[in-house]
Amino acid sequence: MDRSWAWGLVILTACVLLRGDSMPPDVAAQKAGLADFNSLIGGWRGVGQVRRSSTSGAWTETAEWVWHFGPQEVAVDYVVKDGKLFESGRLSYAPVTKEYTLAAVLPDKSKQTLVGTMDGNKLVLTTTEKDAAQKEMAEIHRMTITRLSPIRTLVLFEKRTPAQERFSRVAEVGYTRADAHLAREGGNGPECVVTGGVGTITVMHKGKTYYVCCTGCKQAFEDDPEGILAEYFAQ
Repeated sequence: MDRSWAWGLVILTACVLLRGDSMPPDVAAQKAGLADFNSLIGGWRGVGQVRRSSTSGAWTETAEWVWHFGPQEVAVDYVVKDGKLFESGRLSYAPVTKEYTLAAVLPDKSKQTLVGTMDGNKLVLTTTEKDAAQKEMAEIHRMTITRLSPIRTLVLFEKRTPAQERFSRVAEVGYTRADAHLAREGGNGPECVVTGGVGTITVMHKGKTYYVCCTGCKQAFEDDPEGILAEYFAQ
């Protein structure tokens, strides 16, 4: 055997092993961890209330949930228009810890990082101690997203001081899906070829029509239609 070739193989193998920590994360596991949020993808109409069943201080807003597909990350973007407590955020999932992280932007352009886990049909997220310490926050914030049905979702905002044990209500936003008829469970409507959600947008490939659920999935399909369709039909 050519010794130079053998040494080259050894060096190449070592390089591959050394690169292990910098390889892209398991995006398939991230996508699987966020699959439950398919029911949120799309547009929503919201009514915010400081006190439940009271119009005092109430407001209206709209929101949209969209899939985000990056080279090393799969996430879901949550964008609000005319909201008083929340402007936008990117929800990601860590397969190792099984935790969700919401990188949020508030209406005053300040940022928050909330981390949490699923509790049944609820995602409970709380600002991290590290985030609070760095910003010298006097309050700890909690955000609970409850999926009541395919057409109804609640987002509850709460806070407490470090000295308090219980959270107190700040306000709650009740959302109704903007196109409620597109979200019926068990329906015979089209399926998104990227995530398996409810298909609402048409895309074309080789003369055939397929469906995706949001602009994020549309971009992912256009970037790699062959790969998306191969995975879809394999499932």
